Amino acid sequence: MTLTPQFLDELRARTLLSALIGRSMKLTKAGREFKGYCPFHNEKTPSFYVNDDKGFYHCFGCSAHGDAIRFLTEAKGLPFIDAVKELSAAAGLEMPAPDPRAAKQAERQSGLAAANEAAAKWFAEELKGIGGAEARAYLKKRGINDALAQAFGIGFAPDARGKLKSALASFGNETLIEAGLLIEPKDYGSEKEPYDRFRGRLMIPIRDARGRAIAFGGRILDTGEPKYLNSPDTPLFDKGRTLFNLDRAGPASRKANRLIVVEGYMDVIALAKAGVDEVVAPNGTAVTEAQLERMWRLAEVPVLCLDGDKAGQKAAVRAALRALPMVTPGRSLAFVTLPDGKDPDDLIKAGGREAFEAALTGARPLVDLLWQAEVDGASLATPEGRAGLRQRLIDHAKTIADGNVRDQYLGEFRRRFDALFAAPTRQQQGDRPPFRRGMPPARVHRPNSPNAKAIGQSGIDGAFARAIVAGLVRNPELIAEQAEAVAALPIADPMLVRVRDCLVNAAIEQGPLEKLRVAHILNEADLSQAAEALDGANGLAFSFLRGDADPIRARRDLVEAIEVMAARPAIDAALAEATQAFRATTDDHAFAEQQRLTQERARAEQRLMALLQPETDAER
Repeated sequence: MTLTPQFLDELRARTLLSALIGRSMKLTKAGREFKGYCPFHNEKTPSFYVNDDKGFYHCFGCSAHGDAIRFLTEAKGLPFIDAVKELSAAAGLEMPAPDPRAAKQAERQSGLAAANEAAAKWFAEELKGIGGAEARAYLKKRGINDALAQAFGIGFAPDARGKLKSALASFGNETLIEAGLLIEPKDYGSEKEPYDRFRGRLMIPIRDARGRAIAFGGRILDTGEPKYLNSPDTPLFDKGRTLFNLDRAGPASRKANRLIVVEGYMDVIALAKAGVDEVVAPNGTAVTEAQLERMWRLAEVPVLCLDGDKAGQKAAVRAALRALPMVTPGRSLAFVTLPDGKDPDDLIKAGGREAFEAALTGARPLVDLLWQAEVDGASLATPEGRAGLRQRLIDHAKTIADGNVRDQYLGEFRRRFDALFAAPTRQQQGDRPPFRRGMPPARVHRPNSPNAKAIGQSGIDGAFARAIVAGLVRNPELIAEQAEAVAALPIADPMLVRVRDCLVNAAIEQGPLEKLRVAHILNEADLSQAAEALDGANGLAFSFLRGDADPIRARRDLVEAIEVMAARPAIDAALAEATQAFRATTDDHAFAEQQRLTQERARAEQRLMALLQPETDAER
């Protein structure tokens, strides 16, 4: 089946997006758009907008963005082809003719899926029967009631070599072997026959994002090895690309705005018992790159909750190193280490959900985990040992593909290393606040240049707003990721507002913008002259306005300028309110708040002014 761009464009054009999304959430008319509470994260005020004319949705709270197809894949968990089929049926479009080989493959997978579903039902029935008494007793001991067992489809495989094979004989041995339900003896063809893979085990179905059973995890009820036996890889099941409980955790994670990753199936079920459903687990393997990608589709910073023993710590470090090359701005991991010998079920039993939530508050960012793991494992008594630590940290940071994040990790590791091993200085003795782990040192504010002083005399807002918009024209790839902050910039000049809004709308509709596209976008909006006037018109020495500046520093400075300027209106409003409150009451508390906000506003202006200074060797 070949889905051409023309077919997909026609499908989108025939789909009324507000009607599609409105079937699963409440939307209200807002001018030419519709708005509502975002289905991808919890929010108190609606920031989710649907534009039928342009055929996309966008959330200004969590940056979720997409068209009708993406809504079905992200919000409903449908595979891409199933989303296209559903929309095609509703739009009256006939799907393209399938490729014969693809059709054969789809038919084969359909047969395997049907065999797994039949096996899941058979295991569930066996759990209820006489032979399932021991398994039911085990579930009761673990505190898993009938409703929870049914929700996860838990069943029981009798300790027999051929009961499942007989029950599913209609599928044929070949299909059952390919589905991983039967084991084929190496000397198959002689007197030996295929036999049941799972025997005498509690059976837990592994489901895909659509909720279809594609494999199984079998836990032994008494002592024996292996403790868990998983289905082998099949055309339906790739254990390195699949996450257990993905079908239930997907919708739950969007509502909770988080994703928790635990080690095993029973950990997931224990947390579900406590009302925590946004939980997944790898399938008996170390976390893979493909699994990380699946996690990041559900949450920007999944929380890995691992046992506190040595094995758990090693697993955490392996996951961190595997994730490191893939992290990007806003996309990372956090880690929770449970007390030694404890797992989530132990915490729930001891203190309920509150105990587990309390453990989550101690989640450490990825950079902390790597730093501590390297420091704890290093011999630091000699210069050679310290040099080795420094080199390993540099090597870790250099694996990061994203240049901006790589630069931040290099700087963070350098600051921590220097703070750990530097000799006592005047700063540490009290002249300036001591280094705090995880916080960059304050910028050194050198005397203002004549240009900066002139700006200070004439007012910074207008000049800085013009500089930031000019910087966005030069670095348009930042607009999409900073859309909400850019949209909040306090800009008084109507022409600058038009340029800013034009670029933000284009970034929301098209995704990250390329520099060559900006001129075309502005020209179409009749703003080409405004763009020419921006090019160097202010003469400010911001790095993001200089062609010879380091691109990493230019991007970093532009992001900081946007953040500071976007926060200014809120600071000014709070300061005005605090000033008014002080005038009305003149008490010490009101005065302290007014002074705090005055200093915060001054610090914001100092941050902007510092961006005008040349970068020193120490800052590089």
